[in-house]
Amino acid sequence: MTTIPDLDLPEGVQPTPLALLMLGRGKDPHSERGVECPGDLPPASDPDLVERARAAKEKLGGNLFVLGHHYQRDEVIQFADVTGDSFKLAREAAARPEAPYIVFCGVHFMAESADILTAAHQQVILPDLAAGCSMADMAAIEQVEEAWEVLQDAGVADVTVPVSYMNSSADIKGFTGRHGGTICTSSNAKRALEWAFAKGEKVLFLPDQHLGRNTAVLQLGMSLDDCVVYDPHKPAGGLTADQLRAARMILWRGHCSVHGRFTLECVKDVRERIPDVTVLVHPECRHEVVTNADLVGSTEYIIKTVDAAPAGSAWAVGTELNLVKRLAKRHPDKTIVFLDRTVCFCSTMNRIDLPHLVWALESLVDGRVVNRIQVDEDTAHWARVALDQMLALPGA
Repeated sequence: MTTIPDLDLPEGVQPTPLALLMLGRGKDPHSERGVECPGDLPPASDPDLVERARAAKEKLGGNLFVLGHHYQRDEVIQFADVTGDSFKLAREAAARPEAPYIVFCGVHFMAESADILTAAHQQVILPDLAAGCSMADMAAIEQVEEAWEVLQDAGVADVTVPVSYMNSSADIKGFTGRHGGTICTSSNAKRALEWAFAKGEKVLFLPDQHLGRNTAVLQLGMSLDDCVVYDPHKPAGGLTADQLRAARMILWRGHCSVHGRFTLECVKDVRERIPDVTVLVHPECRHEVVTNADLVGSTEYIIKTVDAAPAGSAWAVGTELNLVKRLAKRHPDKTIVFLDRTVCFCSTMNRIDLPHLVWALESLVDGRVVNRIQVDEDTAHWARVALDQMLALPGA
């Protein structure tokens, strides 16, 4: 085991790479892509950052289109031309062919989707390449291809249709398109599964097990026994061939690091603390949280529901904290709290901050395109096939 000597560490802690990583004194080069930023960022303490961002955006004019995901910091979201969820933002970018520069304030898979959907002359920029997604990273293409081989060995691949959540890498979307599947969002997951089951007997749902399970059980009337979880870190996914043959929903063992932290105890606790509270959660939450909540829906649904709620109402919201805080600020006449007592931002989404945004915009002003996100042509083609299938779903 490799050790690193001569460091002042807490008593009893061995200076292994893992210990250093957990203490914030090391890094794992395999955990995230692009953790180094080529170029000097403005200091976070620079009081002129807001004005610099405004000036750069003004200079770029119609050549620039800035997208801001709902989970972004307020300091960043103020510069977005459009805000929304990942798929809405990608479509908005595609609808602006006159803008050659698309700055996506979100995470890596979102920028990939924008690159897939936009025209060839448009360049998609992610201000910090380390803004990834823990859920998307839980399904690597090599793992998914190996899982498909497991399904083939069990004799069920021919009757299995892949359905991949929008929160997946371009590689996974490409895999889905190559194997005749579709993409889904948290809003249209039910329609996507209905389409898939009309086409095959089973669904391989990637990469969020909770959205897949909640949709199948609560909206399609399946039982929990119809679902199995494929664990890519276990031989054959930890499942027998008989289990795969008996299952209808083969759920990938992935989850959102934010929504997955909410527990049944969180729901019980907030009901005790706040009289007449309405618990509103995202379908990426665990099954026991969703079944004990009052309302369940996508990010857009959460926003619209709270916006339309009467003054004086109380809400406990199970989704990313930046959005919950923004809703509370927008509606001071309502009680709006985060479902968990513990503060939890999306750590990767929060990598997009003002210094990175200013650096990306000022680089464009200087004629330099930094952190461009490009999906290779073959992957982009098959990912587009899967996305087009989603757009063709009934009611889409």
